[in-house]
Amino acid sequence: MLDVRRMQVLRSVITSGSITAAARNLGYTPSAISQQLAVLEREAGTPLLERVGRGVRPTPAGTLLSGHAEALSAELARAETALTELKEGRTGKLAIRYFATAGASMVPQAVAAVRRDHPGVWLDLKLMEPLDPLPEVEEGRADVAIVVVPRSARPAEGIELVHLLDDPYCAVLPRAHPLARKRVLDLAELGDEPWVGIDPLPGACRAILAGACASAGFHPNIVVESEDYPTAQGFIAAGLGVGLVPALGLGTPHPGVVVRRVRNPQPSRAIHAAVARRMAGSPAVRTLIAAMQKAVADVA
Repeated sequence: MLDVRRMQVLRSVITSGSITAAARNLGYTPSAISQQLAVLEREAGTPLLERVGRGVRPTPAGTLLSGHAEALSAELARAETALTELKEGRTGKLAIRYFATAGASMVPQAVAAVRRDHPGVWLDLKLMEPLDPLPEVEEGRADVAIVVVPRSARPAEGIELVHLLDDPYCAVLPRAHPLARKRVLDLAELGDEPWVGIDPLPGACRAILAGACASAGFHPNIVVESEDYPTAQGFIAAGLGVGLVPALGLGTPHPGVVVRRVRNPQPSRAIHAAVARRMAGSPAVRTLIAAMQKAVADVA
């Protein structure tokens, strides 16, 4: 098999016109150059140079290999440039998975920052609601996922969790509800109320609410389920029940509801960025995380 480095030595000898000149240009001894050429000729199975006076000139085979060496050198230079651009975050692909409230509050500002600072990076964005985004990163289909922790299983090896914020739940009540006059509610005060469910599928958010209610001594009597927070607020405004909604999910509260802080306990969901470890050093990922953290600070 032909060695690319020896082919480049051959090209230097041909372009400089002599072994001595090539040795001087490459920083080798003439003897080392001659040895490299001898090995290359054995690999090629044919003479590559012939002596002309004090110099050398290529045989047809030498000319052929010299031309390929030039092409390979150009390809290698392009590969090195592309690799540098990728490592510095100027090119490449970044796949991001998220859930709805994170998408509304953090992802747009973060995407804008990546597009501004790394315009050559192609962004692959996908809303995973109501599915858990984390398996997309665990199984290699995405680089970053916005997730709620804890969940039923720990993240797979090769995943780094970056804390973004703690998102507390608030009590949402019909405006005319007797408890609406209070500024802060003990969670147990909602134990006998009908509830509007906001997390019908098993997952981290549903587990957080169930655990908080259990700590307060009751199991919520869910009379109607909703798969999104605006609809849940509509059900509550219509007097169907009360509910707990995370602060990021409140948006602009429905005019027919009031929002109150809860305590004893105050449930909260910890939101993290789950980053594939292979991407943790990417400049584009660092920009994404920093912009999400800034978005969180702005919301707070």
